Amino acid sequence: MKAVKIPYDQLSPEALHGVIEEFVTRDGTDYGGVEVPLETKIAQVMAQLQSGKAVIVFDQETESCTVLRSDDPLVKALG
Repeated sequence: MKAVKIPYDQLSPEALHGVIEEFVTRDGTDYGGVEVPLETKIAQVMAQLQSGKAVIVFDQETESCTVLRSDDPLVKALG
């Protein structure tokens, strides 16, 4: 995988919202038995980005973005 970290604050508000919304609505991101509103999920991810607990990673091979925990081995390998 050829990937790079994308600073969240370098994206336009619209692009950032789109990346986060796409991430939280992917298959496999179910939050369990209690339905969590979409805007709450987006706010939670935004808070993690702002606190440095998560980062946006762009995969150059698939031309796609994801959000990963800062302590993920892939993120650590990116430096």
